[in-house]
Amino acid sequence: MYNEDRVLCGANSYEKKFYLNDKFKNLPEQVRQELQIMCVMFTEEVGGTLVLEYDEDGFLQLITDADEEDILYDEISSGLKIHQIQMEKRELLEALEMYYRVFVLGEDE
Repeated sequence: MYNEDRVLCGANSYEKKFYLNDKFKNLPEQVRQELQIMCVMFTEEVGGTLVLEYDEDGFLQLITDADEEDILYDEISSGLKIHQIQMEKRELLEALEMYYRVFVLGEDE
């Protein structure tokens, strides 16, 4: 379902876990903490899972999903929360995209 090489991080409300891809462990501690807080808060508020994955061009995709049996998960709330994150964390997300393009894809700034 996910391209493991391009997954930055994710959180799962069912297992109460946060995952940060080892490939990105060299990110500053503050950035890693901010990602963890953002992902865990999302799954605590909305439920399901949230995965931040880069596409082929280096843009971050915020992908959310839920188990079919999860009657508490609300797709509308999920979409609204994703939009809120994209607005409030715009600078962080853009910096992470730039980081990926330069250090992983090898593009010039």
